[in-house]
Amino acid sequence: MAVTMAEITKLRTMTGAGMMDCKNALTEANSDMDLAIELIRKRGQAIAAKRSDREASEGCVLAGVKNGFGAIVALKCETDFVAKNAEFIALTQQILDKALEMKAATLADLNAIQIAGRSIADLVTDRSGVTGEKMEIGFYEIVEGATTVEYIHPGNKLATLVAFAEANVDHQVARDIAMQVAAMNPISLNRESVPSKVVEEELKIGREKAREEGKPENMLDKIAEGRLNKFYQESTLVEQAFIKDGKMTVGAYAKANGATPTAFKRVTLNEE
Repeated sequence: MAVTMAEITKLRTMTGAGMMDCKNALTEANSDMDLAIELIRKRGQAIAAKRSDREASEGCVLAGVKNGFGAIVALKCETDFVAKNAEFIALTQQILDKALEMKAATLADLNAIQIAGRSIADLVTDRSGVTGEKMEIGFYEIVEGATTVEYIHPGNKLATLVAFAEANVDHQVARDIAMQVAAMNPISLNRESVPSKVVEEELKIGREKAREEGKPENMLDKIAEGRLNKFYQESTLVEQAFIKDGKMTVGAYAKANGATPTAFKRVTLNEE
């Protein structure tokens, strides 16, 4: 029995597979829709297994906020060609929307969420069968606050989230700080939240550099502390110079506008 265009279109809508893939699956399944869907899914599983050792370095990074809960999803693939495909971007958005709806706390939680009877992990595998590339959710980050804002850099390769203690923070102020995170890549919110191992390493580097410069041994710790303070100013969000006005810090800008950043996340697929 010949496969009809209506059947191909229906299968394509249900699976996102290409026209020829749908036609071939329906032909093999003798127009049994359920069997054709299963054939396409098995193809995705086979491709995912075969390409498991490949590097998925491209992809789409999207962020969103719902009722103070913010999430970033990075769906990764192998090539920029697939990353820019409208259906790939739509799948990333669908996953993000579900993450926001369900307030998924972890990547494992996100992968287990069901969409139309299929887990998100399975949907990603199915999509591998459509594109022939390895795919995975490479990053999943969340923040929560009285106000939360997202920023997605043009190109869908970089996104940030910032949470604030206050409700109804001015959107432009919040967005400015989210853009700061995107542009300047701080390692932590403030000096208190810098990991102790990072502090110890910076002090060690500071002492070694001062020693190489011939500074007296009894001055090494003081010099290292001074360089650590400079590190804080360059690498912590609230102490960084504000990109829109270098005469003030981000912390000062936030305070002047009644905002207190409490957390941020940044995800990028760009090489830095």
